[in-house]
Amino acid sequence: MVTAETAVVLPVLLMVLAGAVAGVVVIGAQLRCVDAAREGARAAARGEPAGVVTEVAGRVAPEGAVTGVTTAGETVQVTVSATVSPLGPLPWHLEVAATATGVLEPAARP
Repeated sequence: MVTAETAVVLPVLLMVLAGAVAGVVVIGAQLRCVDAAREGARAAARGEPAGVVTEVAGRVAPEGAVTGVTTAGETVQVTVSATVSPLGPLPWHLEVAATATGVLEPAARP
């Protein structure tokens, strides 16, 4: 009797565990994108060139992340996006992204 119940419940428990691990991976990647966008916006607000901003954001961002920098007037916006595979080799991919905006310091304004 116990063996039959275990055989029914075990796959459900494994699916719940896989879902929890996938959730942690996605949330972790999202938080890294947020941190990378913030770091990039700080660097851009100081007047760093786009290449340096991308490098600074890339140090914090998840592997394979793409960084975009746009300047409009006195503000700068940095967007970091990455594709995450929360269940490893399984063909399920999610896109996570974050954007941070900063005001250019007076010395960095055009």
